[in-house]
Amino acid sequence: MPPLPLNASTQITRAVRMAVFGASLASLPALALMPTQACAQSQTVYEIAPGPLGNALTQFGVQAGVTISFDTEQARHLHTSGLEGSYSVEEGLERLLANSGLQAERQSNGGYVLVARNAQSALELGATQVTTNQLGSVTEGTGSYTPGTIATATRLVLTPRETPQSISVVTRQVMDDFGLNAIDDVMRHTPGITVSTYDTERTNYYSRGFSIVNFQYDGIPTLRDAQYSAGQTLTDMALYDRVEVLKGATGLLTGAGGPGGTINLIRKKPTSQFMSSIEVGAGSWDNYRTQIDVSGPLTETGNVRGRAVAAYQDKKSFLDHYSRKTGVYYGILEVDLDEDTLLTLGADYQDSNPKGSSWTGTRTIFDATGNKLDLPRSFNNGPKWSSWEQYSRTVFATLEHNFDNGWVTKGQYNHQINGYDAPLGYISQDSATASSIYARKYTGETTRDSLDVYASGPFELFGREHQLVVGQSLSISDWKGKDYSNATYFDNNYDFYQWHGQAIEPLWNQPTKINDETTRQSGTYIAGRFSLMDDLHVMLGTRVANYQVTGTSKTKASGKVVPYAGVVYDLNDNVSAYASYTEIFQPQTQYRDRTRKMLAPDEGKNYELGLKGEFFGGRLNSSLAYFEVHETNRPVADLLFNSTPGAEYSYIGTKTTTKGYEAEISGELSPGWQLQAGYTHKISRDDDHIKVATWEPQDQVSFYSSYKLKGNLDKLTLGGGARWQGAGWQTVYNWGYDNRAGRYEKFTQDPYWLVDLMARYQFTDNLSATVNVNNLFDKAYFTNIGFYDSAYYGDPRNVMVTTRWDF
Repeated sequence: MPPLPLNASTQITRAVRMAVFGASLASLPALALMPTQACAQSQTVYEIAPGPLGNALTQFGVQAGVTISFDTEQARHLHTSGLEGSYSVEEGLERLLANSGLQAERQSNGGYVLVARNAQSALELGATQVTTNQLGSVTEGTGSYTPGTIATATRLVLTPRETPQSISVVTRQVMDDFGLNAIDDVMRHTPGITVSTYDTERTNYYSRGFSIVNFQYDGIPTLRDAQYSAGQTLTDMALYDRVEVLKGATGLLTGAGGPGGTINLIRKKPTSQFMSSIEVGAGSWDNYRTQIDVSGPLTETGNVRGRAVAAYQDKKSFLDHYSRKTGVYYGILEVDLDEDTLLTLGADYQDSNPKGSSWTGTRTIFDATGNKLDLPRSFNNGPKWSSWEQYSRTVFATLEHNFDNGWVTKGQYNHQINGYDAPLGYISQDSATASSIYARKYTGETTRDSLDVYASGPFELFGREHQLVVGQSLSISDWKGKDYSNATYFDNNYDFYQWHGQAIEPLWNQPTKINDETTRQSGTYIAGRFSLMDDLHVMLGTRVANYQVTGTSKTKASGKVVPYAGVVYDLNDNVSAYASYTEIFQPQTQYRDRTRKMLAPDEGKNYELGLKGEFFGGRLNSSLAYFEVHETNRPVADLLFNSTPGAEYSYIGTKTTTKGYEAEISGELSPGWQLQAGYTHKISRDDDHIKVATWEPQDQVSFYSSYKLKGNLDKLTLGGGARWQGAGWQTVYNWGYDNRAGRYEKFTQDPYWLVDLMARYQFTDNLSATVNVNNLFDKAYFTNIGFYDSAYYGDPRNVMVTTRWDF
């Protein structure tokens, strides 16, 4: 939405006077009959629909009989979630202004003036930026560890308390405080998420016992490539305002996918005022990073705004002979075609160029004679030439129009190209005395086009205001790839215990397999939020989904109905009870049984109920939830068949049920004190009541906090946190046992704590320095076990120092 013109002081002054005059005329009769103090404290019943803040404030002034002074131009571009129920004037204003960045100050004449929250004087016109859009509230610049509003669950812009599902949000402030420069870092800080590192370029995230395969970019859904080639788990966070993780099944908006959850990455937006920053960082293992971010108006009137972000990182690792260079570039334009129509154009791309990539796990667990290998944390099974280079290129466009009746229409288009070039190898122990390199090469590219169009807004039924969203989405993904599995080796004999990555790259010869696969998804969705009473809201929705894969793999699902239901009941002004039911399905093109037949689609149903709290005007949010996830056709390894020498890895489908509960709190405990913490407990079992997803710990705790000191130390911010997880285990195959007859063995990662610290000093208004210490006590632990009977160590203690200059 358009910002204020930079030279509009005369127009602004006139607008303010007109707003004050109009609100005063509307409130004169009531003020004449009511003493000032009584007016502020008396209860009035309000029914103000969600929509533009300016309209809501005008209605509130009329109904409350008070004078409200505000800038009509500035307020026009902010939105409110509305007001229903009986409140005093000050309570009503607090709710209307929640998450707007503004607050109402009472004047001696009984009227109110809007000011920037925590400001000491009346609102400086033009200083407040747009903080809310159809993706939810912008978190950048708020200093908060919790969001104002979100839209990941249903496209409806709601507060966390109004959303009948568990959702965790890592805001821009959390990322800045704890140096979360990669999505892996963000996921490790997200309550209830388990991060499993397969090797140097592949990571998997788990929620509620399930792998997360659904990603969104500004709400546009995409599935993670089965080949791990899309680069989602290598995403640099320089581009993003926040990351929202919606727990459980999310089929209403995503269609196909897994029942664990969805990760929604919300890009940074241009600002209506000029702002820019440069960051320079250096850390352990020759980790160097630079980032520049420039944003602001591009025209005199401010109707065109732009932002550009660039980041470059060159780092080595605690692993021997491994390094990675990452380059990220991002540009976005917002154009106000008129006061109600916004056009957004943007592009981003990222290159990841590693050297010395590990493969199939980094380190095997057993030696060739069946004994556990005793290797240092720095051991890397990949040769120096091994690499999994990846790149992504994205262009996107959005057109959004606001109508006077509160309805919004929005169309989003996303075009993305992901490519990879991966000559890979690892050293294996063939016997107690001989070792060799096993190598393959993979190349390919995926081109994906996604379109989503929807309309959302209020409507009246049976004398009450409700909300509705109706949309249509289409996604076409084309993957072309080549496998090279018949390499010619040269002098392929190495000493495993003197391995330093020196090896001759093989001749790859001609491709042994050519993949050409097209995935087409489409869906129509509708969801409504019905206000049955002032304190009771019901959400109902459905999606009719179509899914088809043609080419190398083939599968089809047409007219799949995916329902959505939720209810929220306000117990009081701060706490609500909720319940929800969601579904999702996922065709399994990458999972095949021992006959090479594709497994039937994996289907999940999520049942959830709990309590949600909202305090201090939305600055602190909390939740407590019980959930069950019922799944059919979960892919699990066919252990008996896979233990056959030379067998191609195969899976079988099984039914599972995951039960658990989780608690989370995030936001401001007191001025300057921010917190994000959570606890999760869950157990997954199959039809025979045998535990599955055992690598995911049954219990997890995480808490991270920061505090800005007061008085003479007010330039210093201190923070830290810790995460704990219970034991996790996998069944791995020991090929060397009993003269290579082999057997399955249980391998366990014991419970462990990891502790992190941070400190920031603000030297001047423009210059600051932040120190982050991760894994303070240098705990040795595995972040994965079992992948190809291997293990991967988590990072040892490391330090990063970042200097930021705002100008």
